[in-house]
Amino acid sequence: MATNLLHYRGWTGQFRGPHFAMLSIARIALSQVLRRKLFWVLYAFGLLYFFMFFFSQYLLAWTESLPENEQSVNIGFFRTNPADFVRILRTTLRIDGSGEMYRNFFRFQGSMVVIILAMAGAVLVGNDFQFGSIPFYLAKPLSPWHYLFGKCLAVAVIVNLMTTVPALVLFIQYGMLTSWDYFVNDFKLCLGILGYGLELTVCLSLMLVATAGWLRRTVPMIMAWTTVFIFFRFLAGALVNGLQMSPHWRLMDLWNDTYLVGNEWLGVGADRIWPPRQPAVWEAEIVLGAVCLICLIYLTLRIRAVEIVR
Repeated sequence: MATNLLHYRGWTGQFRGPHFAMLSIARIALSQVLRRKLFWVLYAFGLLYFFMFFFSQYLLAWTESLPENEQSVNIGFFRTNPADFVRILRTTLRIDGSGEMYRNFFRFQGSMVVIILAMAGAVLVGNDFQFGSIPFYLAKPLSPWHYLFGKCLAVAVIVNLMTTVPALVLFIQYGMLTSWDYFVNDFKLCLGILGYGLELTVCLSLMLVATAGWLRRTVPMIMAWTTVFIFFRFLAGALVNGLQMSPHWRLMDLWNDTYLVGNEWLGVGADRIWPPRQPAVWEAEIVLGAVCLICLIYLTLRIRAVEIVR
């Protein structure tokens, strides 16, 4: 039978190396997640923290522009003293353009990042193991590393859309509302934001791909991530704050470990870290590095165990 009767058509494009396959794998994985309405609902909730910081900067700039003898102003349905309102914004959210402001944003945003990744993990990776899609990928002239990097790249896009990109928008907004000298004098904060985002990208992408390849389904994924990022946080807090045990017990809280390393990226001193009694930053770096290495070894062994017919 002629191939034209089977509606086949020859490839007329340009052949590229296997490294470009990582982009295709990431694109397909992202399309599977972005087409789901639940993702956009959770993403909208995740942006609430961003809008809180975004509009707080405008409110702060507006209240600081009021006359000094202004005793009270209307903000929505409330009437408050501008000086008290400025003090609240600067002490709670740290709306002052410092590293602490971006540190607080990353920490607040972390809860929604964990929820979204737990929901999307089964779609990104778990279904490939459950429905046997990995042999299809690896039957092509690809290595397991191409597959891993492609999936991690898809996770990286989701993580940075919720953390790094909004933080950079806040950085640009604060500079435009205050002074252009902010971009020059505090350019290290921009690099710190990129470093913090890179840290979250590497750690969360490897952990998500590893746990999704192990558990495969959404409900076990949610339970596992709840245990790692929520239960261990409360357990570490109870041991260190409640029972007054060694601060090294906080190392079991992986999100707190990323928080400590992120403070180092943003130039926040150890005296401005909350809660107190924290382990050293280098210890948190060792824990995160060990977790990433374990996830990478597991994924390599897990993918190599897949039977492939070329």
